[in-house]
Amino acid sequence: MGTILDYLKEYGDYSLEEKPFSEVDSLVVSQLSYLKFDGIVPGPEEAHAPVSLPEIAAHADYDHLYADERYRKDNTALFQGILKSRRFGQMRIWNYVNYIEPEIESQFSAMVCGLSEKIFYVVFRGTDENMVGWKEDLNLAFSEPVPGQRQSVSYLEQAAQTIPGSFFAGGHSKGGNFAVYAAMHCDPRVRERIAAIYDHDGPGFRPEVREQGAWQEIRGRIHKTVPRSSLVGMLFYTEGNYQVVESKTIGLAQHNPYTWLVKGDAFRIADDIRPGQKFMDQAINDWILSLDQAQMHIFVDTLYRVVQASETDNLIDFTAHWFHSVQKIGKAISEVDEETADVIMQIMRALFDMVSLHAKEQAQLERHSKPHRSEKK
Repeated sequence: MGTILDYLKEYGDYSLEEKPFSEVDSLVVSQLSYLKFDGIVPGPEEAHAPVSLPEIAAHADYDHLYADERYRKDNTALFQGILKSRRFGQMRIWNYVNYIEPEIESQFSAMVCGLSEKIFYVVFRGTDENMVGWKEDLNLAFSEPVPGQRQSVSYLEQAAQTIPGSFFAGGHSKGGNFAVYAAMHCDPRVRERIAAIYDHDGPGFRPEVREQGAWQEIRGRIHKTVPRSSLVGMLFYTEGNYQVVESKTIGLAQHNPYTWLVKGDAFRIADDIRPGQKFMDQAINDWILSLDQAQMHIFVDTLYRVVQASETDNLIDFTAHWFHSVQKIGKAISEVDEETADVIMQIMRALFDMVSLHAKEQAQLERHSKPHRSEKK
């Protein structure tokens, strides 16, 4: 067993004709979308031909691909593995966009990958190192679509004009959410051309948001994968049609695609999400849906305002100066006005009550599922 990096080494010599495109391939492309192609790959408004991987490798700004220092080693190995493989080596990339817009609390990036003459993938980037992307994640708890979701629709429709025939769409984390949202809301003529939608541990949608789109029309084409300790991917996700992937780490760290286990040419599949995690996921979902929009806004805005007190705009600086950041956050918490603090306490009390309720229900369920002594042989 290994990871997507080992998969590239072992199966990179197989062409896409010899071994059809798979969910593991989708995760490879989804992780590739996190690299910084700014100034290297043309955007929708640029009349340039698609860029090949060798051209990217030879570009003067090649090292900028790995600007996110947290994953420099793995991302370098990923790109080099893709570049040297027969499977992905002919890939061309175009239509790259990367918008960081703090004023509307949006972080959006996407690109089109031509893996062969017949296989095309519209991939949406998940949350990167920018703090504004994290705020947009929090905003998914509201009934209104976030700016990135709206952008995903127009992007998909425009990108589809550059692709002949059918194509895949997908992404990791928020990128998976954007891919599903775009497919739900795009022009029906574009929607019918989508062969499959890959959602790798992406959050779902509030019931009222999902009902506004063509969910029923696309649900059979969605391939959702989550790790065993999934939190992000199970937010607002009540459908049972997902696959659970084993990871080499524990807890929230399993959200990282480089920890997902691959056995042979496929993911190593587990029976289900860990029981304790599943219980917490259900409690958190019920808690969020129990809050009204005003309470949710106070909670989200206060949480983000407190984190902003660290005076960094990206997670790299935040973690690099961890002690300094935490000190400033602690000071900001103490300065929250009394009325806001009361609301936050009420909201947190509601969370603890919801967790307690679910714990009691779980205990009762386990008691009833155990055979009585008289039933034992």
